[in-house]
Amino acid sequence: MRTSPALRRKLISVAAVSAALLTAASTASVVAADSDPQAAAVPAAQTEAAPGAPAERLIVGYKSGAAEAKSNPAAEADAAAKAEETGEDVDFQRRLGTGAALVGLGENVSSADVADVVAEYRADPQVAYVVPDRLNTPQADPNDTEYAKQWDLFESTAGMNVPAAWNTTTGAGVTVAVIDTGYVAHSDLAANIVGGYDFIADTAVSVDGDGRDSNPADPGDWYNANECGTGIPASTSSWHGTHVAGTIAAATNNGKGIAGIAYGAKISPVRVLGKCGGYDSDIIDAITWASGGTVSGVPANSNVAKVINMSLGGDGACTSATQSAINAAVTRGTTVVVASGNDNDNVANHSPGNCANVISVAATNRAGAKASYSNYGALVDISAPGGQTSTGNANGILSTLNAGTKTPAGENYAYYQGTSMATPHVAGLAALLKSAKSSLTPAQIEAAIKANARTLPGACSGGCGAGLADAAKTVAAVTGTGGGSTGATFSNTTAVAVPDNGAAIESSIAVTGRTGNAPSTLQVGVDITHTYRGDLVIDLIAPDGTAYPLKTSGSDSADNVVATYTVNASSEVANGTWKLRVQDVASQDTGRLNSWKLTF
Repeated sequence: MRTSPALRRKLISVAAVSAALLTAASTASVVAADSDPQAAAVPAAQTEAAPGAPAERLIVGYKSGAAEAKSNPAAEADAAAKAEETGEDVDFQRRLGTGAALVGLGENVSSADVADVVAEYRADPQVAYVVPDRLNTPQADPNDTEYAKQWDLFESTAGMNVPAAWNTTTGAGVTVAVIDTGYVAHSDLAANIVGGYDFIADTAVSVDGDGRDSNPADPGDWYNANECGTGIPASTSSWHGTHVAGTIAAATNNGKGIAGIAYGAKISPVRVLGKCGGYDSDIIDAITWASGGTVSGVPANSNVAKVINMSLGGDGACTSATQSAINAAVTRGTTVVVASGNDNDNVANHSPGNCANVISVAATNRAGAKASYSNYGALVDISAPGGQTSTGNANGILSTLNAGTKTPAGENYAYYQGTSMATPHVAGLAALLKSAKSSLTPAQIEAAIKANARTLPGACSGGCGAGLADAAKTVAAVTGTGGGSTGATFSNTTAVAVPDNGAAIESSIAVTGRTGNAPSTLQVGVDITHTYRGDLVIDLIAPDGTAYPLKTSGSDSADNVVATYTVNASSEVANGTWKLRVQDVASQDTGRLNSWKLTF
């Protein structure tokens, strides 16, 4: 007998309660046997219509050759089969304009119920994708009064494409330690501030009347002319840490001020910079404590950070002491994001931007070019908006501040520029990623940010990393909610000769361990030595034999092909044998395929 959907849901719920009661008297092995590893692997973002709200419908895209792609009865039969497999109320509802099927799941479903069905569809080789039917609401932009001035978040040219990421994650559950000047009270930040620490041991630097303590309040870092060195002019208080913190996690949709990139995250202010700067010893302890390590004489950290932002720096190599602290933090699972520096110099000469195991950030201006002050070089990992106020104040980065020139006064907002401003953009993105997928390691977070960066729209000489960070694309990649790259790379380094005006050669890469289809931004890296590259025709061959042209022949007389091509391979199953086909179609020149790689 076929029960009604409402009755079936009730019966399933009763069974679940009975199972829960039995579990209390059962062994752990029984519980493990009942778990569904496929469903457990489904990210929460793929089960929700909105944060915290399980989806009541799924959108299922079938591959073009599948009967379900065009036949409603076939899609209906498939939904019934999925219902039989999962015990859920899966029901084909209608066909969307794109050809995808809209599938209902009934009412009162849980995230686990949705995950079961998603996992079942994902395991079907005829399914190209399955995503929740997400709830969209009016006023997509936050209602923060200064949001329109935050070009760095949303402008298409050089913004970081942040708003679209908020549909999936806001950084909830992640603490970001801002290792900086501390925090001065600001109503647009207060809701997201958790406990921190003041690590400045030297009272001449701390200027708060004492050494290390649990109060990370920023009393001001102003100084007189020559007080910080001969010839150094006087400076008012910067409230630098508060500006950085606002970019990361200012309260959002609160009808005032600015929007934070990871406004669901929390900020732990960790004070290491005071009058004239801060010492490595304090910074090293701060890194250790913020990431959950033990520092003698300092209470254990109850707000361990999974992301550290260090918008600070000095000259010289990364010391082994600093590197050791960073390595330990990363080992504990904390992503460390640092500024490359503001010297218009190679970052190799400036610490901690030249340390290993960090994400080193260069700054771009509103046109998407390297900002004039930003450091550069092979050690830069990524670029992000840092602003350029010399071309107009509004071309800087707007964030939370204080009006006091020496000590705290009234709260306000101000435009700053610097790699110090670029860095919290990437720290905020790291928090979004960690929130969206808590299992991500620091290495995976870095790889995903770099793999999903977009080409700088402006110029950069000397090296600006993988490009301009793209929040929405990176979040989509790690959660599986859209096209993008997770940073997983497969390569073939076996050299193959390319004969002159001869038959095509092929080189293979076996891709394994992927789930679902390849991304819409599959990166194909090619390294070919050749004396006249205009003779070459290069194609990527998918596992099903589909050819994707990468390069055609022409009159290009330059040597060699060292390039990365982007291919929309979203219709192809990721796993399988991919091939690079290279052919020399004209006479007099020969070459060699040195290596090639695929980045998913």
